Amino acid sequence: MFGDLMGMMGKIKETQAKVAETKKRLDTVLIDESSSDNLLKITLTANRILKNIEIDDSLLEDKEQLEDYLILTLNKAIKKASDVNEAELGAVAKDGMPDIPGMDMFK
Repeated sequence: MFGDLMGMMGKIKETQAKVAETKKRLDTVLIDESSSDNLLKITLTANRILKNIEIDDSLLEDKEQLEDYLILTLNKAIKKASDVNEAELGAVAKDGMPDIPGMDMFK
């Protein structure tokens, strides 16, 4: 029993290390999103860190329009980044979980 427990603990530690590596790698995965007319472009990492915003000069003339563009485009970019983040981290966590009877929530 203790051998199984030690094996499970080792597997959990290994999974924690893989999750940390994946989070670090996701800092280098860039998600690009643009408004439908390409007047606004957003880049963020899969860890949802904003890296770049490009705003067409025409949007600088209308504050409300720019705000609307920012909200819509940022929300789309954050959704894409979150989807990538959750898929990558979920896969690592699922693969690394030890087989514990009754704990099949990741399957």
